[in-house]
Amino acid sequence: MSNLTIIIVAGLAIIGGLAFYGRSLMLLRIMENKEKETGRKMYELAILKELGDRIGYSLDVHEIIDIITGSLRQFIEYSAVSYMLIQPEKIIFKVQLERSVNRQFLNDIRDRMIGSLSALLDKELSKSAVEEVLSGAILSEDDNQPVRSFFNIPLVIGDKVVGVLTVSDTKSGLYKEEEMTILYKITQQASKAVSKLEEVVRMEQRKLNSMVESMADGIVMTDNDYRVFVANPAVKSLLGLNEKAEVTIFDFIDRLGGKFDIRSKLEESVKLSKIVEAPEVLLGERFFEIVVSPVRSSMALTSGEVLGGVVIFHDITREKELEKLREDFTSMMVHELRSPLDGINKIADLVISEKTPKEEEKLVREYMPIIYKSSADMLRLVSNLLDAAKVDSGKYQIFKEPAADIRKLVAERVRSYEPSAKAKQIKILPVIGADVPQNMSFDPNALVGVFNNFVFNAIKFTGEGGEINIQAFLHKSGADVLDEARSNDINWFIKAVGESFVGLPTSLVVAITDNGVGISQENLPFLFNKFRQFKTAALTADKKGTGLGLVIAKGIVEAHGGVVGADSDEGRGSTFYFTLPI
Repeated sequence: MSNLTIIIVAGLAIIGGLAFYGRSLMLLRIMENKEKETGRKMYELAILKELGDRIGYSLDVHEIIDIITGSLRQFIEYSAVSYMLIQPEKIIFKVQLERSVNRQFLNDIRDRMIGSLSALLDKELSKSAVEEVLSGAILSEDDNQPVRSFFNIPLVIGDKVVGVLTVSDTKSGLYKEEEMTILYKITQQASKAVSKLEEVVRMEQRKLNSMVESMADGIVMTDNDYRVFVANPAVKSLLGLNEKAEVTIFDFIDRLGGKFDIRSKLEESVKLSKIVEAPEVLLGERFFEIVVSPVRSSMALTSGEVLGGVVIFHDITREKELEKLREDFTSMMVHELRSPLDGINKIADLVISEKTPKEEEKLVREYMPIIYKSSADMLRLVSNLLDAAKVDSGKYQIFKEPAADIRKLVAERVRSYEPSAKAKQIKILPVIGADVPQNMSFDPNALVGVFNNFVFNAIKFTGEGGEINIQAFLHKSGADVLDEARSNDINWFIKAVGESFVGLPTSLVVAITDNGVGISQENLPFLFNKFRQFKTAALTADKKGTGLGLVIAKGIVEAHGGVVGADSDEGRGSTFYFTLPI
């Protein structure tokens, strides 16, 4: 073989070898790229599976981002991976250091992340609100390497930016599009999953809001980070927050002031998993019992876990008023009983102390009327208490007569009142409408108690030379009571058709009107209440009473199916009325 042939063959062999070597290198690179791609795919699938398992029952964004950041070292190089999350009260800046860096490195990352968040939210964020959490390697001031590789990924939950995720390194040119794409894809998948879960939660919250909106008690519910997700209209009205569509814990802190530390009470309840109570808190002019309770999960995977807290504002103003009224009523009853008992006791002591039969007889003769009056007063008071108790329990009984005569009853009552009226030179004028039926069905004995109470009160509060009118007329169903009163020349202080006359059936209307001291408009609603008395200029020592008579009168009339009421013009007189259905 010639040298030329050998050279040609050798050249071809070299060319073929080079071609084979080049093809082998190309195949090797393809295999390496496929291996990297397969590794990235495996990493992506593994992380997404873990996130799916965790997110299935958790809305903790911290935990979800920790899963992502904790796994990054498997496929990407970094000096630090960090995230920044916006919280109601602060901004969490959490950094996982893979290698030691200096403080300036961290400050640079923090400032870049705050800048990114400010741009995304279109508002300026303060560095002072940032709370830093470090883990992993330690800071080293000997290492003065700056940030050379850096990229941000926004964290979006339900179309709302909640933070940013950042990967950074001291080396330059590290992060390629593939790494950023995978990380972006993972965070997007996590964000979508959380967003869907939050939408489910929001639907449940809307259901819960609908349930608590109609509650009279004020209700506030928060999560473990004290974000308010339920605040019903009652609590908004109580604290003057009706104009705000969304409220925060800071709104409640501001409106409650120093009267109730809602933030610390929630923290105590949630962290210690216990109920915290404030039995009596004055807010404005009303008293509230405030209860703070932890809210626990009932789901199998998280059973017993504290999910947040609920604050209940229960208005106890009415209970406190009733408690005070009962105390005042008890004190009044004790006073009413003590005076006659004290008188009887002193008189008995005087009688016993006298040794001479003649003197004893004289004392008995002089003091027996006093003893009789005192014992009669106590008996009347006890009877009134028993009758009031029957009225309260709905056990007050009446015995109607089918052919009772209201004219006869009024005439008898007027005769019985004349001695008391003449002592004060008061005229009592009865007026019965011509169309009032002769025979009606009512309990005459029970109505005597109603007349006695209304008329004796009129005599008590009317000055000398005054006048009292006992008037009765027929009201026909559907007619205007005021027009009927005018047509019957009824002299009274009823100015408007109140609730008592709305839908009133055909009835007898009886009104007792005086020209005495009258009652103020603010005190009228407190009539017919055994636990409530009010002061007027007329309530001197000789004109005080227990107020039980009006309560009993109301019970008697309501037992007949009628209504009672009163109106007055202070300084000119009052009208007390009742109705009896026909």
